[in-house]
Parts: sequence; structure tokens; C-alpha cells
Amino acid sequence: MKVSVLVVDDELLIRKSLTRVLREKGYAVESASTGAEGLEKVTAVRPQVMILDMRLPDTDGLSVLRRVRQVDPLLQVIVITAFGDVQSAVDAMKLGACDFLRKPYEKEDIELAVEAAARTFRQANELDIYRRKAWRHYSGEEIIGNSLPMREVRDLIEKVVRSQATSVFITGESGTGKELVARAIHYRSDRAQAPLMEVNCSSFQESLLENELFGHEKGAFTDATDIKKGLVELCDGGTLFLDEVADMSMATQAKLLRFIDYRNFKRVGGAEDIAVDIRIVAATNKDLENEVRSGRFRSDLYFRLKVVSIHLSPLCERGDDILLLARHFLREFSRKFQKGFRDIAPEAAPLLLSYRWPGNVRELRNLIERVVLLEEGDALEIEHLPAEVAGRRVASDHSIALPTLAQIEQDHIAEVLRLTAGNKSRAARVLGISRQGLIEKLRRTRMLDDGGGRQVS
Repeated sequence: MKVSVLVVDDELLIRKSLTRVLREKGYAVESASTGAEGLEKVTAVRPQVMILDMRLPDTDGLSVLRRVRQVDPLLQVIVITAFGDVQSAVDAMKLGACDFLRKPYEKEDIELAVEAAARTFRQANELDIYRRKAWRHYSGEEIIGNSLPMREVRDLIEKVVRSQATSVFITGESGTGKELVARAIHYRSDRAQAPLMEVNCSSFQESLLENELFGHEKGAFTDATDIKKGLVELCDGGTLFLDEVADMSMATQAKLLRFIDYRNFKRVGGAEDIAVDIRIVAATNKDLENEVRSGRFRSDLYFRLKVVSIHLSPLCERGDDILLLARHFLREFSRKFQKGFRDIAPEAAPLLLSYRWPGNVRELRNLIERVVLLEEGDALEIEHLPAEVAGRRVASDHSIALPTLAQIEQDHIAEVLRLTAGNKSRAARVLGISRQGLIEKLRRTRMLDDGGGRQVS
């Protein structure tokens, strides 16, 4: 599909010249001689790039630019200014213009500017599509469940996204869906157009976590060869999700508390206060009140984070939500692996409901993924379930040779390779490991060989 360019200039020769040059480069070109006509064509044609003269007979270019940003925020605008009119160019860039050219300009300058603007539009459009998909995915429809606890969770999310609450605290066992709730809060709020930044506090050492959150100045330490913006700065206007916040060191807790109190921070090694507007969503699977009592977590930070509290119940307490989730995952993975699973066999449903699910929703999802990947049929049957879920007893007769974990892994890898027709890259993606990691596993189990006993790279 051709990139559409709209030229808005009151000089006929310029319109004709730009139209000819850009059409020769393969662009679809429309033109307008006034600001009003230009705005009409923005609505009718929906161009990707606009070339806008700052001086028009019926209005000024800045007024047109302001209106254009309201009608189509993704439209990339290149402004044309008279020689020496620097202030107009500066004002236009502040209003969102992507580039400016001064008269007289060269043909090559126009071609390069339009090419760059078209590329920026494609990137912005792809990002917008991703955000729309993310909004639909995390809009609350994916937080599945009709049980009272889940209805209460959805109600709280709805109240949070309509409010100006700056801190939300999510609790619940591992695997209950705390990340999903955090993303729903972000993508359903008016912050959805700004970034969502996520960090697992347990994954970083103390100094590294501070650097990850607040960034550093050039020369702050030996390897700081340049300025680095932290996640707090990068998600200005958006949401910062602090997962496993209970694992944050006391020193980093103090810095986070100061940021929440003053809404500004200093980069590591910096002297300047940087102000940002973000919502903090924190989560933990620990009893944070107990962490406070034991002195491992600051009580003042705990109360700052707990402006709104959302608790996710264990899966075993959600009743028939287990079957709703299981059917949802069956459909999801049937599409992914092109299988025919559509429902749960009547005999298998009571077993899913009676199992305690210590790994919660994550365990259920992984189980359904494994069943759909490895089994065949149109319904999940009892024989598809692992022994602990189906209630089968493992034989205690020592004469029966039970498979080792290594053998189970080897069989699983072999089955995935069969399903992917031996394609190691696809198999690695299904297994959730790198291609090189798969090759190493195959070498260790002697499943990868060149036929002469030599290792294959």
C-alpha cells in the first residue's frame, strides 16, 4: 500500500512541484491550497505524512497543526518555513511536527524528510496497534471468573482506573495473576498511552535495582560511560509495576519512599531533581504486615503503597472458575498448536475442581498447555491428567521401574521435535528455551548425532 502524502501550500508551483517529485518516488499525493481545505482532506484522505506551509491565506500553519494533532495524532507533519523564521519552526516542533524545512529547499531534502516521516508513521502505527491489542487483552475480559472473589477484583480494578489513586497494592499467592491485574489497571486507565514498566525486585542485587529504577549519570561509577534513564523516568505518565516488592533492600526502600513522597528523584551520581508523574503498582506473595513486624520492610513505605489494596484468592477457592479457566486455556492452546480440543470430558471436570492447585492459575495453564501439545482428541480426558490431579496412586512396588526426570524430559523433547517436524528453532520456542539450549540438551541425552558419534553444532 502506497504511503499517502498531503501537501498544503498556497503557491500553485510548489504544490505541483512537490506532487511531481513525490509521485515519482512512489507516494500517493493529494494537495490543498488553504488550511481549511487541508483539514478537510486530513479527515477524508487520512494521509500518513503532511507537508505544511506555515503561511497560508486563511490561517497560520500553527493553527492547522494544532487541529491536525487533535484529528489524527499519528499523522507526521513536516512544516515549511520562510528563511530565518526559526521561531515558527521551534513552535511547530513543540506542537508535534516531526521535521521542518526552510525555503528554499532542495529536492533531496524533501525526499529524505518524507521518507523519515513515513518510517516514523509506520512505527507509531505499529505501536498504536500493539497498545490497542494490549488494551483489549487486559481490559478485564481476560481476568476470567464468575466467583465472588473475582467479581470483587474486577470491581476494584474499575474503581482504580476511574480514580487518581497513585499507588495500588496487589497481594496473592504465586501464580494467582497479579501481573495480569497490574496490566489491566494500566491499559484500562488514562495512562494507557504512556509506557508500562515492569521490574521483578527479587531479580536484582541492591545497587543494580536502584540503578534499574532511577538510572545513573555519566561517570557515576566505573562502567557508567553514558547517561542511563531508569524505569521511573522512562514510564513518565504511565505505570511502574514493582513485582515481589517485599524483596527490596532497606536502602532501596528508603529511596522509593522519598520518591513517592516528593514525586522526584536523582539519578545515581546526579544532583538534579527529576520530576515525573507515574502510578506505582506493587505486588508480593509474602505477608507484608509480617515483614513489617519483623523489621524487613518499612512500615511507612507499606502504607504509602497500600492506598488501594487488591487481593487475589488462591485458585482452589474460586470454585467453577477453575473450569472456566481450563476451557479458556484449551481454546488458546488449541489455536496455537492447531489442535481440536474444545471442552472438558464430564469425568475429568470433578478432578480439576477437587485438586488443590498449589501453583494456582499458572499451574493450571501449564497443565493445559502440556495436554494440548502432547495429546490428541476433542476433549480433555482423565487419562490426559497427571497422577496428582487425577488422584492416581503411584505404585510402591520397587520392581516397577519408574521413569526418571531426565527420561521424562527426553521423551517430552522427542515429542515436541516430532510435532515440529524436527525443526529445532520451532521446538525450542515451544519448549521455552533457546535453540542452543535445546542442542545442548540433545547432546547430553545423545539424541543429537551426525551418525558417526561426532557432535553436531
